[in-house]
Amino acid sequence: MSKKVLIIDDDIDVVEAMKIALESVGYEIESAGDSEEGFEILLRFKPDLLILDVMMTTITEGFNAAWELRSPDPNSRFRDFRDLPILMISAVSSEQKMLFDPEKDEDFLPVNDFVEKPISPRALIDKVQGLIG
Repeated sequence: MSKKVLIIDDDIDVVEAMKIALESVGYEIESAGDSEEGFEILLRFKPDLLILDVMMTTITEGFNAAWELRSPDPNSRFRDFRDLPILMISAVSSEQKMLFDPEKDEDFLPVNDFVEKPISPRALIDKVQGLIG
């Protein structure tokens, strides 16, 4: 059975490029343009990995979504997804001059990895394979 990846990103062209790359190596893909729609798909689709953009409806939407998914609240509707690997992908560093290092900033942003847009198809596939095989 193929592994499932959910992409939450408001850039349709970026989503389509990631989808083509990941489907070419056997991943099943679903996508959403914002975290609200993405959370609905997450609960139904039950992905093995989440690829999450930072800037969507707001410049911090992805950060907020990551925090909500990692909430320690035992009543959280996402309690079954606390350990879901998250690959954050954004142009936030270049556009907003924010720098993020997953090892140093893990407490600030609970994601497994962070990459800058644009990312080559091969680099994306390598990141995804490194996180979920």
